[in-house]
Parts: sequence; C-alpha cells; structure tokens
Amino acid sequence: MQMISMENELKNNAYPGRGIVIGKTPDGKKAVTAYFIMGRSENSRNRIFVEEGEGIRTQAFDESKLSDPSLIIYAPVRVLGNKTIVTNGDQTDTIYELMDKQQTFEQALRTREFEPDGPNYTPRISGIMHVEKGEYNYAMSILKSNNGNPDSCNRYTFAYSNPAAGEGHFIHTYMCDGNPLPSFEGEPKSVQIMDDMDAFTDMLWNSLNEENKVSLFVRYIDIETGEYTSKIVNKNQ
Repeated sequence: MQMISMENELKNNAYPGRGIVIGKTPDGKKAVTAYFIMGRSENSRNRIFVEEGEGIRTQAFDESKLSDPSLIIYAPVRVLGNKTIVTNGDQTDTIYELMDKQQTFEQALRTREFEPDGPNYTPRISGIMHVEKGEYNYAMSILKSNNGNPDSCNRYTFAYSNPAAGEGHFIHTYMCDGNPLPSFEGEPKSVQIMDDMDAFTDMLWNSLNEENKVSLFVRYIDIETGEYTSKIVNKNQ
C-alpha cells in the first residue's frame, strides 16, 4: 500500500467525521496516536475534549445547548496497563472492561455494532496500542452496517505487528460528506507520521475542515519507558 500524505487526505475531505491515526515516529522511538471529532449539527459541534485520568472524555462546551448526549458524550481514550484504547464511542469502556477480564480486543468488540443513528448507521472505529519494554504493536477495528442495511453488521480487524518507523494507519467513519453519510471503505490508509509532536498536531488541526472540525487529541508514547506526552486542541475555547 502506498503511503499517502495525511495533510492532503484531510484537506481534500470536508467531512471524514471522526478519525483515528496510530503509528510510529520516523526515529522509531515513539508510538503515536491521534483522534479527532467533527460535527455538522449544533449538538455535535458543542463539544470539547478534557483530560480524565490517563485518558480523555468529551463534554459539552455549553451545557445549555446539549440536546442529546447519547452518542456524543463518551471517553475516547482510556489506558489499561500497557494498553492504550482509542475509539469513537462508548465502546472504549466495553474494550477496557472486557480486556480487563482477559478477553481480546476482537472478543470485546463482538459485543458491539455500529451506532443506531439511521440512516447513517455511523461505524464504530477503534484502536488498541500495546507498548511494553521496547515492544510495540497495534490493531484497528471498524464495525459497520452492510451498505446501510441495519440488520447486518460487518466486522473488520487490522493488526500491525512491529510497525514500520515513520508509518501510521488512518481510519475514519465516513468516506466523505453526504446524506446519508457513506461509511468508510477498505483497510486503514497508510500515512506519514512525524517525529515532532507539535508539528504533527498543527498539521492535523490545520488540515481539518475549518467549519466542521471540533476537537483533536494527540499522544506520543516512549516505546522504551511507556511515558507519554499528550496534546488537546479544541475549537471551542
């Protein structure tokens, strides 16, 4: 698979929806993840990311404008030991709780399916990073309706062992804007990762559609020590 420019990919898509990037820095020293959310409705745009423990959660920027919290208020990032979980919904909690009971990433996600927000039936996208004593691997998942059919759930998992330095993978909920919104197709896209966390964060944020972008989270994890640095960017300040 040819590696593509994350910057071009985002600038040429006004509405990829929610997106997860996971990869490794070019120097091979850091495990990287990024998660962003976008919105078309006032309810979706009325959000910010805030830190919660070792992870983050979404919360309403203006509580008085929050009309339906069911699919927009959740913890996108949680940490379970040496595992970092990143998702676009409350399946973060499902993965955390069932992996804590010795189930696998895939087993946990078999208990869930796409979001009940017809006619879009937004896919649930998830990622898991495993960093321990210099070893690093990750996996990504998408649960989506069968071409908009809510009676059938298609489940795909992509695992990356000993990932290549400088490469990441990008998965997002929607192919593009539309009505209904077309679900992501194919395997996660191979994208370039940067050594400089600030530069990578700025590139992602500045490449997202100005009208639709809401929040961005980026984390760099030292593969040897497990120590991490995170950044949050919120459109609502």
